[in-house]
Amino acid sequence: MEAVSQPLGNNVVIFVSENHRYGTDAILLADFAQTGKSGVICDLGTGCGIIPLIWCRNGFAGKIYGVDIMPEAVGLCRLSADKNSFGEIFSPICADLRRLKGILNSGIFDLVTMNPPYKRAGSGARSANDALNAARNEELCTIDDIAAAGKYLLKFGGRMCLCSRTERLTDTICAMRGAGIEPKRLRMVIQRAGRCPSLFLIEGRKGGRPGLNVMPDLIIEENGGWSEEMKSIYGSFVDK
Repeated sequence: MEAVSQPLGNNVVIFVSENHRYGTDAILLADFAQTGKSGVICDLGTGCGIIPLIWCRNGFAGKIYGVDIMPEAVGLCRLSADKNSFGEIFSPICADLRRLKGILNSGIFDLVTMNPPYKRAGSGARSANDALNAARNEELCTIDDIAAAGKYLLKFGGRMCLCSRTERLTDTICAMRGAGIEPKRLRMVIQRAGRCPSLFLIEGRKGGRPGLNVMPDLIIEENGGWSEEMKSIYGSFVDK
């Protein structure tokens, strides 16, 4: 594994590799989840740890567990946590999200997040890279597994926030509701005005009552560049 450091601003750096990097969807999810400054959080499929590191960078002072099944990804998270002196806040864990019993306590988490695999197993082209396959396709976990992990981890009233492709919206809503996590907030992500949405951000609450708030679309590009909202999000999280 060749780890390369990249600046996140505020004198914070993140270590990434060819197999474990991050994209705009992770930045949007970190912003959408609205953590505040305290609480107990679990980021499933944390990869290089971009979402927990953004929160730490912005002054989160609670406890974040970053779970990933790939040892290389967890190694990168540990490098970043140590380099930035976030070890008391950010704890990377190498584990299968389908088998968290005995690893993380049930019913104590305020927030669970994940940028899940976008495609069903067998529905997309396979890569020779196992890490990319795990990130893109439901080979190691399904949306139902992810919702079940959220149900296990969250306390009553706790939130689960996910980012996925619009083609998986129905699957995601059904999985969350089936796990007792009621979808409460939904936001579509559009590349530019007039285009169909490509991604969605969704929040559910464990034990929540039915009632979904559909938020205004998040538009990424305007007038040949980033929209004002995207500039604000990136300006708050990552130095360009």
